[in-house]
Amino acid sequence: MEHPLSQFKYCPKCGSVHFDINNEKSKRCADCGFVYYFNPSAATVALIMNERNELLVCRRAKDPAKGTLDLPGGFIDMAETGEEGVTREVKEETGMEVTKAKYLFSLPNIYVYSGFTVHTLDLFFRCSVADTLHYKAMDDAADVFFLPLKDIHTEDFGLGSIRKGLEIFLKERGE
Repeated sequence: MEHPLSQFKYCPKCGSVHFDINNEKSKRCADCGFVYYFNPSAATVALIMNERNELLVCRRAKDPAKGTLDLPGGFIDMAETGEEGVTREVKEETGMEVTKAKYLFSLPNIYVYSGFTVHTLDLFFRCSVADTLHYKAMDDAADVFFLPLKDIHTEDFGLGSIRKGLEIFLKERGE
């Protein structure tokens, strides 16, 4: 895979084509001196359990990994905390109201969208919701359902960080 900085051909400040690699994480414009640092985008992942020891999963409606299993979540908006982001994403994708979001861990991920490679830092949250009986697939979720932990097969999940995150989650639960 080519380096993510290769996707940026022009200086975002002045538009110059003299926008060259400065070091492993930045490019520098030879014309205006602007240095662009390539940093990951923050994203959230929700782990929501019901009283039957089942985990809420989604089926992806869009690429990347369309049709595979996923967990609710998505990119954090500007000026939004991780907790606010995961709460909004759960509401957008399932209609569920998050009452508590507890940060668990983070994992790096690579998310290819429309041919553009986005490096992310996925923040995993254990979320409690007001009601585990009423939900529906919305936004970029084609389906939403609870799956018994014993029936979770990480290879059915299309995104790398989700597979790794589930492995960590299930191992910590003794599954």
